[in-house]
Amino acid sequence: MTVLRDYTAAVTQPTLADEPARYDEVVAPDGALRPAWRGLAASAIDLTETELRRVGRDIDRFLGDDGVRYSRPGEPSSPWLLDPLPLVVTAEEWAPLEVGLAQRAELLNAVLVDLYGPQRLLTSGVVPPAVVFGHSGFLRVMARVSAAESHPLLVTATDVARTATGGWQVLADRAQAPSGIGYAMENRRVISRVVPELYRDAGLHRMAPYFQALRSTLMDSAPGDVPDPRVVVLTPGSQSETAYDQAFVASSLGFPLVQGSDLVVRDGAVWLRVYGRLERVHVVLRRVDAAWSDPLELRGDSQLGVAGLVEAVRRGTVRVVNGLGAGVLENPALLPFMASMCEALLDEPLRLPSVPTRWLGEPEHLAWVRDHLADVTIRTIDRTPGLHDLGPSELLARVEREPHRYVATEAPVLSQAPVLGATGAGIVPGPVQVRTFTIRYGSSYRPLMGGLGSVVDGSRFASSKDVWVLKERPDEPDQRLTEVLPMTNVRAPAAMVPRVLEDMFWFGRYAERAEDTLRLVLAAHGAADDFRSRPHSSGAAALRVLIGALEQLSASPFDDGVLDENFRSLLLDPHRPASVAQSVSALRDTAQAVRDQLSPDVWRVFGSIDRSARSLQEVPYGYQVSESAGRMLTAASALHGVTANMVRDEGWRMIGVGRAVERSLQLSRLLRATVTTRRGIDVDRDVHQAVLTVAESAVTHRRRYRGYVRLASVLDLLVCDPDNPRSLSFNLEEVGVHLAHLPASTGSTRPERLVADLADEVARVEVAALVAIEGERRPNLEAFLDAVVLQLSRFADSVADLHLASAPAPRSFGLLGGGGGR
Repeated sequence: MTVLRDYTAAVTQPTLADEPARYDEVVAPDGALRPAWRGLAASAIDLTETELRRVGRDIDRFLGDDGVRYSRPGEPSSPWLLDPLPLVVTAEEWAPLEVGLAQRAELLNAVLVDLYGPQRLLTSGVVPPAVVFGHSGFLRVMARVSAAESHPLLVTATDVARTATGGWQVLADRAQAPSGIGYAMENRRVISRVVPELYRDAGLHRMAPYFQALRSTLMDSAPGDVPDPRVVVLTPGSQSETAYDQAFVASSLGFPLVQGSDLVVRDGAVWLRVYGRLERVHVVLRRVDAAWSDPLELRGDSQLGVAGLVEAVRRGTVRVVNGLGAGVLENPALLPFMASMCEALLDEPLRLPSVPTRWLGEPEHLAWVRDHLADVTIRTIDRTPGLHDLGPSELLARVEREPHRYVATEAPVLSQAPVLGATGAGIVPGPVQVRTFTIRYGSSYRPLMGGLGSVVDGSRFASSKDVWVLKERPDEPDQRLTEVLPMTNVRAPAAMVPRVLEDMFWFGRYAERAEDTLRLVLAAHGAADDFRSRPHSSGAAALRVLIGALEQLSASPFDDGVLDENFRSLLLDPHRPASVAQSVSALRDTAQAVRDQLSPDVWRVFGSIDRSARSLQEVPYGYQVSESAGRMLTAASALHGVTANMVRDEGWRMIGVGRAVERSLQLSRLLRATVTTRRGIDVDRDVHQAVLTVAESAVTHRRRYRGYVRLASVLDLLVCDPDNPRSLSFNLEEVGVHLAHLPASTGSTRPERLVADLADEVARVEVAALVAIEGERRPNLEAFLDAVVLQLSRFADSVADLHLASAPAPRSFGLLGGGGGR
């Protein structure tokens, strides 16, 4: 049986469950396929559950390789979930929704202008003042400011769902900092790859032109007549719940993703702290809630915003999208008044009804809720958490103390669509809703032909769906955008702010640290496989030396009886100091912070590392340690190729500096832990060979020195050779070259002096002096390596001071002298 036949049979079968009838997105009440799926039936007719599960696994792999994640407030991030079957809507079904969304955006914009301007809605009694003034999204400091713009609302998102009869209703309006468009585009990209025949034959609206229109809208919104305005995307940071969505949007639009500390207000205008200079910012697409956007005039404890941003908006030197204060439109207490507001402001009836909602500040609605508490969902008007755990009597008591702060919403009967259930459950109907997106483009609001579908489990998001809106005719332009979208011809320099450079520096360091640790683990594990059954051999003694190096690296002892468990811990335990897992986790965090600067291939590297780690967790046998570590090393080494294709800008050079510094540090510590003590000819030979293997120089040494391993030749190759990419000499030269190309470098800055002095010291060193023996120790080599580590640590600190120093976090005057601190 195929998916469509199975699903049709399942939903047309009578059941005994006492549930309200749902509109089915695929099957009509008579059992026939709805028009949206009739045209796709030929492409989907052979799609079985087995095939769909294979598609589902491919989706998970693609999303994992792209690093797509999402987190709910207060919870750790988790992989983004996408159901393989799209939600398909015909042009005829979409048409009334499209018209209704355009009208709703026009209405919300008019409401925003009125609430921050003449407030006729309040004075005429259309909306009770307590509805507005009691909502945290209404910012009094923006009175008359937001209203000064005729269209302060440029981007909106609207959550909609079908009614039982197939009509559309609005569940919620999102105007504060609408999210989800990046996830919707990623869903489309993945679905088009995993079911290409279905996608190709569908005749649906592609989404790419919508991003072009959004870019044009933002560029055109700049104040004044600026030929090439600077637009930035303001993010709360890489730990935001929707960090991926923000980075995707910034990268797709070609605008820098910045944090509050990257911006500064000078002379009433907003500037970007680009490395070595300030650049004027004309438009800020914010993903930071308005209340956190300016610690001077809004929340004084915010470290996410830009001090003075409100004043810059007042002066008209910058456009903030959406306007500060737009969060008031997300107030669910406005839903009951939408129809009357539409009549008052637009002089036309509301086209899209809202889900039945009652504001409990009205006595008759509060009385009604007392009798129907089990039939509604009670929420605060500004989504304050903490109500779900209350019993009915406690909840009602809290509502009655401040009824104006609460709304009661009747649970919508969502439509259902086929969802790939758990293994053994088959294809099951699941309740769905859609987040739609609308932008102000030209002289009107234009909804996206598509959206972000959600499969809802109770009140929680369970997984997403791609939303396909079919074209009315095959030659219809995508998104019905026929205009030539203006694009700038002026080449904008990359916005390398100090924060980005710092993350790039540590990206290079963590990448090298993970790679070097993997090489050492592989060498030690290989020696353990060969020699732990021969404890008195020279190889076993060499193994103990390598284990000692790992113990120094991780600052934790190894138990000889459970070597494999220690190796596994070094690969998998993110809490173990200097473990591969810890380095990869830190590397992922830095990459996330500069996601808009990096190639998507970086996330495929993480996907490969994650799959190797899962294999190690699932397979208990010892051979899996070297198998997984080898695959991890291959993936980590691939980052060299990824970064090699980057533009040679300051960010690329900072990655190079970080890599070279970390490689030099790791090499010096490896040599210090392994070759500064004499242990006997056979043991030393095995140790030296292992060190060459860890330093990826064994083949070069064998070819150059004809296989004869001596410490002098090892040090000559790993310390002094300027042509060996793994040597100290080579990497110090690399650091000097990279520094010379940074704008702040003059030839005599502290980092340049430190690395030049160290390079000179390495060039002057005599290998014969380093290998000199006193007793069983090599004190000259010990002193030399200790000095190198110390100098490199000082150098790293000086780089941070000169090149990576960010602005201090802004503080409100009201917080000065208030104690706390760090």
